[in-house]
Amino acid sequence: MNPITWAAIYIMIWWVTFFAILPLWNRTPTEDGGETIKGHDTGAPITHNLGKKVRINSLVALVVWVIVLLLMYVIHIPLPEIPG
Repeated sequence: MNPITWAAIYIMIWWVTFFAILPLWNRTPTEDGGETIKGHDTGAPITHNLGKKVRINSLVALVVWVIVLLLMYVIHIPLPEIPG
């Protein structure tokens, strides 16, 4: 398997873990006891902390990626071959 495939696997893992981490640590105005302004969504977060979430996600994705590579090369669980 070449490094391009490794990078593609990392990118796919990164996006899956990103959507899993994205809703964490969100505080809405209704949770904080604040007042919601008319026309604003009550579920919208006060601050999104996107930079923090991207950094955490990159580390989590790296750990998952290393585990996947270990499963492939140490335990010998191969990826399915794409016919072509």
